[in-house]
Amino acid sequence: MATNTPRQRARREAMSRVDTAWLRMERPTNPMMITGVLMLAEPMSLARLKRTIAKRFLAYARFRQKAVDGAAGAAWQDDEHFDLDWHVRLSALPGRGGGRGARGEAAEKRALERFVSQMASSPLDKGRPLWQFHLVERYRGGSALVARIHHSYADGIALVQVLLSLTDTARDPGKDKALARAWLKQDGAEVARRVGAVERYTKLGGRMLGKGMEMVQDPGLAGVLAREGGEIARELVQALALPDDPPSILRGHLGVSKRVAWAEPLDLDEVKAVGRACDCTVNDVLMAAAAGALRSYMLDRGEAVDGLNLRATVPVNLRPLEHAKKLGNHFGLVFLDLPVGEGNPIRRLEYVAECMNQLKNSRQAIVAYGLLAALGMAPQALQELALELFSRKATAVATNVPGPQQPLYLAGCRVSELMFWVPQTGSIGIGISILSYNNRVHFGLIADGRLVPDPDAVIRRFRPEFEKLLYLAMMGNWDRRLDSVDADALLDPLSGAASAES
Repeated sequence: MATNTPRQRARREAMSRVDTAWLRMERPTNPMMITGVLMLAEPMSLARLKRTIAKRFLAYARFRQKAVDGAAGAAWQDDEHFDLDWHVRLSALPGRGGGRGARGEAAEKRALERFVSQMASSPLDKGRPLWQFHLVERYRGGSALVARIHHSYADGIALVQVLLSLTDTARDPGKDKALARAWLKQDGAEVARRVGAVERYTKLGGRMLGKGMEMVQDPGLAGVLAREGGEIARELVQALALPDDPPSILRGHLGVSKRVAWAEPLDLDEVKAVGRACDCTVNDVLMAAAAGALRSYMLDRGEAVDGLNLRATVPVNLRPLEHAKKLGNHFGLVFLDLPVGEGNPIRRLEYVAECMNQLKNSRQAIVAYGLLAALGMAPQALQELALELFSRKATAVATNVPGPQQPLYLAGCRVSELMFWVPQTGSIGIGISILSYNNRVHFGLIADGRLVPDPDAVIRRFRPEFEKLLYLAMMGNWDRRLDSVDADALLDPLSGAASAES
């Protein structure tokens, strides 16, 4: 008679196709982790953190499971040797701290950025559930928490919600049961409409991949797909037929070391004021400022950028609001042009806003979701081909998540700042992250160390680029007749602020 060993009793559940795709995208040059940082105003003890993780994070049964992959497909399996002490760990920054004052705080920030860079470069243990929390006990008079969670568990929007579920809106939570859902600003009807169509697009993506990407070389096949699938198939053809992103210092052979940096936050009300002044969204303003920061950095490194556009893949939520806390990957991707070759900040903002408006009416996000689902069931060789083909079409991954606009508390400690980064895929080596929290906007960059060894040189340009837009908005100086040279000359004092900070 067979005996029930612990391994036999372990529960096993098939992994979804899209989650499988993210599991198999893991590469030494691009670990598929979502990395987050929460800065706490007060010291946090490891024991308090473990209690919170055990009660709230492990309320999601999935986080007690490890990912197993084999010939029959990928699955989630209970970890019969689950060890919370391995997943929640105490860490220390090198040195004795940065000392007192602004210079000391800057030194501590650089030390934390180096630590996060190291964590973002280190793959998780595949023999265990793919997540870890690292508590830095002493940071700027409080603590810092670094979270690493594999993308196969869920997309960035869901995982940000998971991290927020660890927090409360009061230091002593009392009857405070959950966060309001205002952080997830989506049109429910539009999301539901998209999700209802996902299955059709998944099947179409599977048929396309089944042809081994032949459509890229075979216009006849593209025509067949266009007739079969109508508008969605035409967008599929268009997305895969996009030319590769142009060569630049931001593209190249990747290494295994990541570099992370983040900027001092902006005032959200000021960002909204710029948006109102130029009739565009907060997201438009922030992405235009990011494009300006990349432009300034590239120029400083001697890159010729005139007329250059670089694409960023931007995740788009496809889950209904009532499913915001569910795990799994339910998002698509769209390609956003970043006009780094435009020197006039006004025209740069207008260009980004127009691209955003066009994307709102496209089905690119669902196309990408269908492709990811198809990748999850494709042979390994075809996965590699498709991933490389897709990733050559963009230089960066850019995310912008609206977080809660009230102070949060983690186990009684106030969260002063927070930031997260999603992984880059294939040959993409740049990640831009924007997150608003407590009426402030946090901007961060993660980059391959070979491409951008000094990410701080990019992020310190973010505020001056935003302040150019703020200056023009407050002055009412939206003169479309300014050429690029005139705009740069007019705003030269603001441009010099980035150099002064270094």
